[in-house]
Amino acid sequence: MPLSFLNGESFTTSATTYQHRPATAYETHPRLILRVAIEGLVTHAMVDTGGVYLFCHPTIARAIGFDASEGLGLQTLIFRQERVQGTLHRVTLTLLADEGDNMPIETTAFVPEASYEGISDMPSILGWHGCLDRFRFGVDPMTDTFYFGAPT
Repeated sequence: MPLSFLNGESFTTSATTYQHRPATAYETHPRLILRVAIEGLVTHAMVDTGGVYLFCHPTIARAIGFDASEGLGLQTLIFRQERVQGTLHRVTLTLLADEGDNMPIETTAFVPEASYEGISDMPSILGWHGCLDRFRFGVDPMTDTFYFGAPT
């Protein structure tokens, strides 16, 4: 069931269930993990409202065929208290709906250097700036439901 403003205007048009679990085997705090598609490749991504961009795991980036020389440029981010270098890319991220329609959005992806491939169980991350701020969303923790829709 989509979410609406009091005046009846749609706030969101689609919904999906999410997993509420640690993002990696080394973490103990549960995270909100969504099933998404990055350039058509279905994977999982963690929601991080304090992050930036779509942090695309290098293994996913390699499978999609990203080439650093074709990126938008180099970027350095602070990730897990470390400086991480990588490249920025424009990508299509698709939120996969259980109810309503899948929603593709154009977003900026940060692909860290290949040394991050060693963290094999780390999902990609949906950060606020350049990713989550491109659409409306809401979360119902009582039903593990993530609601989403295009901004009007």
